Amino acid sequence: MIVTRTPTRISLGGGGSDIRSYASRYGGFLISAAINKYVYITVNKRFEDNIRVSYSKTEMAEKAEDIQHPIVREALRLLDVGPGLEIVSIADVPARTGLGSSGSFTVGLLNALHTFKREVLSPKLLAEEASTLLMDVLGEPIGKHDQYLAAFGGITCLEIARDGGVEVGSLATHDGVVQGLENRLLLFYTGMKRMASDVLADESQAISGGNEEVTRALHSVKEIGLQVREALEQGNFRRFGGLLDRHWESKKRLSRKVSSG
Repeated sequence: MIVTRTPTRISLGGGGSDIRSYASRYGGFLISAAINKYVYITVNKRFEDNIRVSYSKTEMAEKAEDIQHPIVREALRLLDVGPGLEIVSIADVPARTGLGSSGSFTVGLLNALHTFKREVLSPKLLAEEASTLLMDVLGEPIGKHDQYLAAFGGITCLEIARDGGVEVGSLATHDGVVQGLENRLLLFYTGMKRMASDVLADESQAISGGNEEVTRALHSVKEIGLQVREALEQGNFRRFGGLLDRHWESKKRLSRKVSSG
């Protein structure tokens, strides 16, 4: 049996500047932190010559094309994995809570399937393969943010080039900053859920349509992300807190669906 454990993430700055419609014009920058809430994927051989997939529901299929779960179906097709397989997914947090769990699920699943095939991929290749599956194969209006954070973990900075290339960097800081963040940040589950792709589709459509207000808001979000990196490298948590507030106010200008309030 193969088991993968893939982290979810929280965005600290720049979130949304990775979507293709924006990054292809202006480039993107994000800083995020993986957290200790995980998506677990198990892959195991089955005696029967079919495929069993268990997540919030259970599917039995004769071949990959018959699977309803779009990510599982396309991952099996992409890696040419045949029947005689069981895939189980469980997670520490519910889906659609804003922690990038779809990206974590996809990275974890691909990692498990490659391991099943006795193949080893680097974090970057896993992130790119997951991005291709979600963005190009399934046509999700997202960026590469969640997939890269899931693959690399830690507190990570992403610079998105206009051609789609991604440069991954670590925060130039010390352990005290990590501890400081852990002492100052709280997450609350409100019970409210929403599809991130719905929000990002709004943003992407606005950018493609030349909406200047949304474009300016994303410029602001990206610039605040750069300032967040600077504040954290300095260990300046008071400034960081103020930037988080500005970041949220800018994010709310991107789409009415951003805030549930």
